[in-house]
Amino acid sequence: MRILGIDPGLQTTGFGVVDAEGSKLAYVASGTIKTNGVPTGDLPGRIKILYDGIREVVARYQPHCAAVEIIFVNVNPQSTLLLGQARGAALTALVSCDLGVSEYTAVQMKKAIAGHGGAAKAQIQAMVQRLLGLPGEPGKDAADALGIAIMHAHARVSFEAMSRSTTLQRKQHAQFKGGRTY
Repeated sequence: MRILGIDPGLQTTGFGVVDAEGSKLAYVASGTIKTNGVPTGDLPGRIKILYDGIREVVARYQPHCAAVEIIFVNVNPQSTLLLGQARGAALTALVSCDLGVSEYTAVQMKKAIAGHGGAAKAQIQAMVQRLLGLPGEPGKDAADALGIAIMHAHARVSFEAMSRSTTLQRKQHAQFKGGRTY
């Protein structure tokens, strides 16, 4: 199973591709898609670069599925909105390539890779290097993307085992704060 991990960002989006066979992982590729060639105020231009870049990565490496980092809410709402648009471009590119997409938070990825949710970027880079047997540390954005792909490789095994033993169904109803249901 080939997995594409995406760490979305408006200026730099990281990607990482790993092959997973059972619990064995193999590095395929990683890198970044940068939008710094487009003026800061040209949001549509940046979104197009991200969309086209991710589609190019999918075409080149032919992953079977993708995993994307869920963004956190910044102190600055404008930054959060811009990051959300970059993430939307990434999701749209992946779905337009008919890939299944899973989503994980940065804390989930950090716990899975480094053992604790407050891991620093340098710790993620070092652990990704070790887990994949790389000759050097990947860049920060690529390491986060590889971490998301690695996490999905391990989570996927658990999800598949659960689906074989029971039918996974969404809850029909549940109440929590304010009586909302899902």
